[in-house]
Order: sequence, then structure tokens, then C-alpha cells
Amino acid sequence: MSQVETKLAELGLTVPDVAPPVAAYVPAVRSGEYVFTSGQIPMVAGKLQTTGKVGAEVTPEEAKALAQICALNALAAVKSVIGDLDQIERVVKVVGFVASAPDFTGQPGVVNGASELFGHAFGAAGVHARSAVGVTVLPLDAPVEVEIQVRLKPQA
Repeated sequence: MSQVETKLAELGLTVPDVAPPVAAYVPAVRSGEYVFTSGQIPMVAGKLQTTGKVGAEVTPEEAKALAQICALNALAAVKSVIGDLDQIERVVKVVGFVASAPDFTGQPGVVNGASELFGHAFGAAGVHARSAVGVTVLPLDAPVEVEIQVRLKPQA
């Protein structure tokens, strides 16, 4: 088990198997020292955990927990490309999309579910640039979607 996965286990979390794509794309792509993930929705064992808009059918607290699931799925996508999460030198960028009710403005708090997970798993290397964007609808009516960019450690 990688050090990253050990730190996640301290929170009672595990990195799942990579979620299969729901359309014509791959979960992650490596380009040089970077890995870019596709947007990850809160799927667990192939099942979307809930649907709806944050601030309407989904509470901000529920959405924050869903963002954490998205982050774990993003790590699974990275792992599917590099094999060992300890190869990650830094989480560079996180983009979170929140399917929002018209009057909901708490997108940053929702995406904190992902950001806090990366901080715990990677320490200072998990601190990242970020966007938290409210949108009308996401694939499969998911409440949250997260994508990440990570930089890998130099090869010896």
C-alpha cells in the first residue's frame, strides 16, 4: 500500500478501482511529468450515489461528501495510469463543478470536500490551485464533478 493510501486509510477511506468511462474518453492521460484526469462524478461500485441540484435536492454537506468521493475517483484514475500514487509530487490544480440551484452560492465549500482530502493525503504537496464552478446540470444529473492535474516526481 502506498503512503498516500495509508494516509487515506487513517480517514477510513480507500482508493477504489477506476470508474469506467460513461462516454468516449479515458479516465486519465499522462503527458510528460503531468497526469490530467477526466471529470469524475461520485460513483461507488458503478453506481451514482445521488442525483439533483445542490441547494435543492442535495444539501451542501451531502455535496461536500460527494466531492470527496469524486476526489477518490480522480486518484483512482491517476493510479490507473501510473500504478503507484507515491509517484505524485504535487496536486497542481483541482476543478470542481457543482450542479447548483439558482440561488446556491456555496460552491467553494462543496469543493472543499476534494481539497481537504488532497491536503490530508499529500500534506503540503496537496495544496493546489482551484476553481469551484456552479453549473446548471452535470452528466447523469450528478450533483458534483471533480477533475485534477498532478505533477509526478522526476524519474531516477
